[in-house]
Amino acid sequence: MEQPYIALLRSFPGDAPAMLAAAGLTNVWENPEPSKLSADQIVEHAHGAAGVMIAPGDGQFGSEFFDAVGDQLRVISCYAVGYDSVNVAEATARGIAVGYTPGPTTEPTADITWLLLLGAARNAASGERLVRSGTWQGISPSDRPGCRVVGKTLLIVGAGRIGRAVARRAIGWQMKLLYNSRSAKPEMEAPPLSARHVELDAGLAEADFVSIHTPLTEHTRHLFDRARFSKMKRGAILINTARGAIIEEAALVDALTSGHLAAAGLDVYEQEPLIHPGLMELDNTFLLPHVGSATREDRIWMTEMAVANLAAGVRREALPHRAI
Repeated sequence: MEQPYIALLRSFPGDAPAMLAAAGLTNVWENPEPSKLSADQIVEHAHGAAGVMIAPGDGQFGSEFFDAVGDQLRVISCYAVGYDSVNVAEATARGIAVGYTPGPTTEPTADITWLLLLGAARNAASGERLVRSGTWQGISPSDRPGCRVVGKTLLIVGAGRIGRAVARRAIGWQMKLLYNSRSAKPEMEAPPLSARHVELDAGLAEADFVSIHTPLTEHTRHLFDRARFSKMKRGAILINTARGAIIEEAALVDALTSGHLAAAGLDVYEQEPLIHPGLMELDNTFLLPHVGSATREDRIWMTEMAVANLAAGVRREALPHRAI
């Protein structure tokens, strides 16, 4: 009996073909390059596949893709905690399972959130550029003041795994914690976090720091637009390690340029990998290239989890981690 064909649209850390071979699946094509394929190349290599493994930024996977690939497709395995690039409703209607990798992204993304928060608060990016420029003249009492973090108020927007991990790290900075989510989270409100559940606009008016951890959906796209930025506390700092399109970048540039917001720390972008030029030009932005989960250990763990989802889906078994 011919083995089901599997297409890996990227070269994933940890040798995904070997992991699949260990599961008895050897009819595998893997993109030999780390870069993403074009839309036409994706269809070319995924055509006839029973399972496809994708990474963030590979494109949108809906009816057009499903029609082009063929009705033998059984599973799309997302190498990510988010699965907004897949039309899950359409996939489900066609009997295609969709998997994701929630566990490995939690702690490293929370770490990056705090790197961005501290970097934005203390003008780290512009300071680093100054040192590298060779023009630094030494310490000055009035040089490059940032803002304190200890004792300030942090609003966490989206209190899932990553939001809770970010909240745990705030204890060391003695921060007052607020959170916004669709429902109350007892684990957020219990000591030692003692966070308060708030409506979004009320929390924005109170928070010194706002950290976004909600998934990208039709309801959260441009959740942070001009109207919402106007409701934020003047001098607040915005952090985003979730999905770029949750923020309207042109509106964020205006809020930063006007001084209404003091700074922003971003790891994700609205039109990734394109970045609004205004964000690049401003000194009060701290920008990273979508590295939230980028540790050697966690990226390999993600591959293991994505492969497990892929193998199960190809065999028409329940996925260990299936999207809603």
